[in-house]
Amino acid sequence: MIPSTPEPALLRALNPEQREAVEHFEGPELVLAGAGSGKTRVLTTRIWHLVTHHGVPTDRILAATFTNKAAGEMRERVAAMLGGDPRGIWMGTFHAIGARLLRRHAPELGWTRSFAIRDAEQSLREVRKAQIHARIDVRRWAPKAVRGYISDAKNRLVGPGEFESEHADDPDLLLRKVARVYPLYQSALRDQDAMDFDDLLLLPVRLMERNRALLERYRDRFAFILVDEYQDTNRAQFRLLELLAGGHRNLMVVGDDDQSIYGWRGADIGNILDFEDSFPGARVVRLEQNYRSTPVILDAANRVIRENRFRKEKTMRTERTGGAPVAILEAADETDEARWIVEEVERKMLRRPELDHRDFAVLYRTNAQARALEDRFMRRGVPYQVVGGVRFYERREIQDVVAYLRLIANPRDADAFDRVVNYPRRGVGKVSVGRLAAFAAAGRVGLLAAAERADEIAGLPAGARRGLKGLAGLVRRHAQLAGNRPAGEVLESLIAELDLVRILVEEGPEGADRAENVGELVAAARDFEAGLLELDEGDRDAFTDLGLFLQHIALVADIDAHDAGADAVTLMTVHSAKGLEFPVVLIGGLEEGLFPLTRAYDEEEQLEEERRLLYVAMTRAREELYLTHAQSRRRAGEVLRGERSSFLRVLRGLAKELRTDRVRSAARWSGRGGRVAPSRWRRRSDPEAGFNQDRPSFVKGERVVHKTFGSGVIVALSGFGPDMKVTVDFVGAGRKKLLVRYASLERDAW
Repeated sequence: MIPSTPEPALLRALNPEQREAVEHFEGPELVLAGAGSGKTRVLTTRIWHLVTHHGVPTDRILAATFTNKAAGEMRERVAAMLGGDPRGIWMGTFHAIGARLLRRHAPELGWTRSFAIRDAEQSLREVRKAQIHARIDVRRWAPKAVRGYISDAKNRLVGPGEFESEHADDPDLLLRKVARVYPLYQSALRDQDAMDFDDLLLLPVRLMERNRALLERYRDRFAFILVDEYQDTNRAQFRLLELLAGGHRNLMVVGDDDQSIYGWRGADIGNILDFEDSFPGARVVRLEQNYRSTPVILDAANRVIRENRFRKEKTMRTERTGGAPVAILEAADETDEARWIVEEVERKMLRRPELDHRDFAVLYRTNAQARALEDRFMRRGVPYQVVGGVRFYERREIQDVVAYLRLIANPRDADAFDRVVNYPRRGVGKVSVGRLAAFAAAGRVGLLAAAERADEIAGLPAGARRGLKGLAGLVRRHAQLAGNRPAGEVLESLIAELDLVRILVEEGPEGADRAENVGELVAAARDFEAGLLELDEGDRDAFTDLGLFLQHIALVADIDAHDAGADAVTLMTVHSAKGLEFPVVLIGGLEEGLFPLTRAYDEEEQLEEERRLLYVAMTRAREELYLTHAQSRRRAGEVLRGERSSFLRVLRGLAKELRTDRVRSAARWSGRGGRVAPSRWRRRSDPEAGFNQDRPSFVKGERVVHKTFGSGVIVALSGFGPDMKVTVDFVGAGRKKLLVRYASLERDAW
């Protein structure tokens, strides 16, 4: 391809460190890209440089990232640089790349090439079914917790058999339960020709480890591999990269260990910290020039992150000058905090007319903090959007329609069948479904195949037989249609035959909105078809448009909808804000036990991740940054006294101190001998300073009783309030660490 921009112009736009990273050719390379340092420019320019300067064909390049948004932006930039779409390149999320590999080779592992992909909600239902099958009480042992352990195991490349062997006799009762559920859950997925998200990472690794010839084929195909957000990779992702790059070693990873904030989701910061050990001889390039924030904001963020021990040394700098000082606000409680934040947005817009509502973001550590903020924004009539609400593909009506599409594409999908068998109502009740399931199990056929033979099932009412045969016929007709027609056409035909729009509208006040959402799903299918026209035939891998559309839905369903174009203040958790930036950022809830969370004090690694989370939040700000905390806050139904976060201590003397009117008024009153003014900089290690946020309900040495583990003695306590943990030596079960709010401990009267 001929580049649309001459080489000198693209390279002259880079700073020396960026240019060094781009011009590196062969061998491993670690690019430590600090916040706002232009990492996307480096990645895309390097792809352009490989193609135009070194003559590397685009189909020999693999570029992996973590979000569809980032992958789309990368493709657009590369296309602009090359003067045309980079056809043949594999560019997408790790999950999308894993799915693409498995679409070609899944039969080697026991699935078909048209396997279904289960989203989080669907996999949770399957875990629940597996628990019931194993006779494990779903009320006592939460399926969400069980699924979390299974997900973690898969991300560590631990399969069901290995997990069962390791934990069948584990002292931890929950792990023993998971060891029974995991094999049943995985077997159910395979029987239904389905995979969950974690399988899209685990199974490609299994594939490459078992088939050396296939591995060599893909090593040759992907002569150059580039990875974005490398600090967020888990064990499975690392192993896949290690396998694919093991021959040529042309692996470039870009990331920032200071922004590794997904340890709770399986990300291993060791992947980036130990990169030079894993890939000896790697070139290391540090991008420390920040193009986003003012020097004041960077100074504050650098002070915070330098407190971490486990990090690669780097200090972000900027050529910008000036900037408003970072402000730390003390509020009386969460409502006072929210009131001040909303009014400050209004004041700021009056003082700076160039700002719009979209230029402000309010960030917080936990979703529960959004309630007080939303209430105040609504009362003041200030437009806002909350990122992290009900996502489009999670809406009930969308899940219903998509379940039909899943069943059309994969008649073995029992979860999809269960969802649609009596929606819309067709006279098939629970008793009839039970008889159908028994018939299917006895004949070793799927539920849909059994429905086609409803006349053979004893005890079925006539209405249920008609309903089941009608469903089977509808699915069969649309499966034939899907064989050669676009997904949008299949969808429109399905909606019309179900008379779904009328049914939704008649549901009541929200029915019209639901019908409109279904119409939006059709529009999404049509938009997807337009994108398919640009794919090479090899990219399609001979799959139907419907199959590709369902894969697309499964892989984008976890993306929060942040509408950058909406003129509204953005409210979101810090985790959701990763990768975004705003002129003005306000971070709420900087109190001990909330940010950082209490449980982070149990392990240094967790505390450092909390500090990285604050660093990420602070570096979202371009021009102004506010950090707020409250003297008290309602949490889990209790009003708790608040202590300023220890993370803010390093900002003493740098940040401007502010107080709300309520706090100032209280301070004046205390000066006349009334109330006591709150301490300004209390140390967490001083238990007498100011308050005990969550007075423990148990004490060390006390005897307690647990309904499963029996009688024991408390030997240690840690944490506060709803996050308080106790370590108990039980007479028969040994030592256990328990979260008090779930343990239902009682004092032993003996």
